[in-house]
Amino acid sequence: MISKLTAVAAASLLLLSACADMQLGGGNKSPDSTGVAGAKSQSADDGLKHCAAPLGTVSINEDQTAPWYGILTGQYQLTSTVPVLKLLVQSSGCFIVVDRGRGLDAAMAERQLNATGEIRKKSKLHKGQMVAADYNLSPSITFSQQTGSGSSSLLAYVPVVGGALAGVAGTMNTKEASTVLTLVDTRSSVQLAAATGSARNVDFGMLGSLVTSKNAGTIGGYSNTPQGKVVVAAFSDSLNNLVASVQQYKAQNVKGGLGTGGQLHVN
Repeated sequence: MISKLTAVAAASLLLLSACADMQLGGGNKSPDSTGVAGAKSQSADDGLKHCAAPLGTVSINEDQTAPWYGILTGQYQLTSTVPVLKLLVQSSGCFIVVDRGRGLDAAMAERQLNATGEIRKKSKLHKGQMVAADYNLSPSITFSQQTGSGSSSLLAYVPVVGGALAGVAGTMNTKEASTVLTLVDTRSSVQLAAATGSARNVDFGMLGSLVTSKNAGTIGGYSNTPQGKVVVAAFSDSLNNLVASVQQYKAQNVKGGLGTGGQLHVN
């Protein structure tokens, strides 16, 4: 018969190992902590598909009025998905990211200063220098949260060793996220691809806070909370599926040309 101390130790190890279990479309995911433009990802096993050359420039925009965004920032206490997606896209090397958020606001502020004559003439800040976004990438998330009745059976013997771990077992649940990334051509507004992704993990309540990531300083709560990690994993899966789709992309054609009436005629 095992001692109470041994039971506590065994239960703790079970909790910690399961807390790190992240299931993503094709396997585990631990996103790289850096994404340097023009360079390969620093991690060979970052779980992302990589491209030999960029497919074009992309801006990333999220609909902050959508219901999923309210759940993300309210119930899950996470921030905008844009920094996460910028990191993932940059790390994949499949697109060159152009900033259409605060970075653009800062750039426009510099141009306003230049227009007033306050910027030095040799600053090389002129009109016509900005790069256009060839594509727009927009995310969406679907959340689900289920009580882990099956998982709690792993700790069925915990009550005999006291209430601390039993309380932890009571907080166990499975968090899942499904994501969609949509890629639109900015010149024609034609949707080029849409890819889903999914991930799930086992969250052991307070023990989830013990699991840290090397990229905590880069994407904040997405790297150090169970709900954040599952969202990153799901987006990684979506991006992998999107890249696989666009690498097989062929120009879409409609007889007579796109936007000239179509083939579903009305008599």
